[in-house]
Amino acid sequence: MPNYDQKTLELLMDGKLPFTQVHKILSSFKDADRFEKMLAILQERVSYDDKIIMPYGLHLNIVSKADGERIVKCDCGHEFCEHSINWKLHANVYVRDTEEKINEIYPKYMGTDPNWMVLREFYCPNCFTMLEVEAVPPGYPFTFDFQPDIDTFYQEWLNKPAP
Repeated sequence: MPNYDQKTLELLMDGKLPFTQVHKILSSFKDADRFEKMLAILQERVSYDDKIIMPYGLHLNIVSKADGERIVKCDCGHEFCEHSINWKLHANVYVRDTEEKINEIYPKYMGTDPNWMVLREFYCPNCFTMLEVEAVPPGYPFTFDFQPDIDTFYQEWLNKPAP
């Protein structure tokens, strides 16, 4: 069973490994402590002390607060909400809902028709990092991507008590 060092996992996380090595890492058996190693790398990269218990997306983590509350938190430290609530409801949103706004990022005739689809960009209110983009019909509700069952994941997959 492979056992990758921290430097290799950091390069994997940052997208800086050649495709053949990424493929080998992703398709082979995982080292037993891979999840803990990845959490340690994420924890080193943030300035806050709240314990990261699960990555949630690019620049987003679920952390355990001192009182046991589990919240979605940006790398910059901005706290969105409890992990069971859609964090997008607490983000800054820019909607590309006109041809002019869509043409700012797509060449003419290669973007969407704003009568059929809009682009919603979600940003951290603190550091203004773009966290996600949704392409949806106009008026469509914010998608709630997923709500992890942290207790089951820790207890049944990691065989550890959930934080």
